[in-house]
Amino acid sequence: MPEEAEEDRMVLRSTVLHISPDTLRWAQWSLPDEPLELGARPVAWQVSARSDTSSPLAEWTASFTLDIPGEVLVDFLLALDARDEPVFPVGDPELVLEAVTARGWFRDHDQPGARALDATLTTQISLGEVPPLIQDGDPRALTLQADDMGPLGWQAFSEPVMGESLLWVVSFSAGVPHDLVASFAQALSSSAPVLRRVLPESTRDRLLRAPAS
Repeated sequence: MPEEAEEDRMVLRSTVLHISPDTLRWAQWSLPDEPLELGARPVAWQVSARSDTSSPLAEWTASFTLDIPGEVLVDFLLALDARDEPVFPVGDPELVLEAVTARGWFRDHDQPGARALDATLTTQISLGEVPPLIQDGDPRALTLQADDMGPLGWQAFSEPVMGESLLWVVSFSAGVPHDLVASFAQALSSSAPVLRRVLPESTRDRLLRAPAS
């Protein structure tokens, strides 16, 4: 905008937009100068869906920061692509918790129905109030007062060293169906080996390494 000072402009350095053939779901990778942040980590991927092509607005959004494992994002996208109705709610929070506890995670003692952690206590997933600026079709988000509890959605993050920077963060808005979050959780808790050329500095000493076959 011409009236904006140069230092006030947000420049979009790079963006890639993928839209499904039915235009009901889309994924966008972007790198603006001033990105949305989750846990002080910049959001890189935003995946959204709607039920009606006549509406330009997303009914839910899932936000993934930089350094999210690619396999986890891919499995979430494949589950979304396999759905005929990407917004229709399926399942309940137990779907998500069962997906990770079946692979060795344990439920939080204080919040057994809403939070689970991996065996190393570095990664967790929980159902709680959605952070600000996460787009969702829930109309309650437009009428909340300062002290009101907002809509609940799933959040996940990895903190390799307690009290230090997070490695990555994911936030699912309240409208994301539980079965889709469960697909993400199942991939996140998988112990299957993955290929990496470069290991994260914060976790390389904890990883089990094997030569590529």
